[in-house]
Amino acid sequence: MRERFWERFDLEELTPEEWEALCDGCGQCCLLKFQDEESGDLAVLNVACGLLDIHGCRCGDYENRFAKVPDCAQLTPARIEEFRWLPKSCAYRRLAEGRKLAGWHPLISGDPERVHRKGISVRSFAVSQSEVPEEELEDHIIAILPIDG
Repeated sequence: MRERFWERFDLEELTPEEWEALCDGCGQCCLLKFQDEESGDLAVLNVACGLLDIHGCRCGDYENRFAKVPDCAQLTPARIEEFRWLPKSCAYRRLAEGRKLAGWHPLISGDPERVHRKGISVRSFAVSQSEVPEEELEDHIIAILPIDG
């Protein structure tokens, strides 16, 4: 079996195209989060950024996302340690922790729908930010992540 780009190179050595290809399309990084000012813990909501196409689990305006959503988290190899809140299933987190890609990952399986069928994506539970009034956001907390990840 030939070595794959994510096995041959460190994350910092990947081209932008290779880095983007690692995204499994789960949409979990697009869920809204609140950070507790005292503890630093993150509350994760089942509410997705208004730009996320929930069915496809891809950004609806990827090229302009930072202009439209100033607090959008830009995942880069240099900042990967800042994103320990990413789910354990996330390819970026898995590789940063020295683990292999999951068998369902599109680069392994060749099937971009498998992430949805396995229940890893937000497709089955997320609601759009445009559907939830701001005063009701706290009602949508689905997980609390300790600051130490």
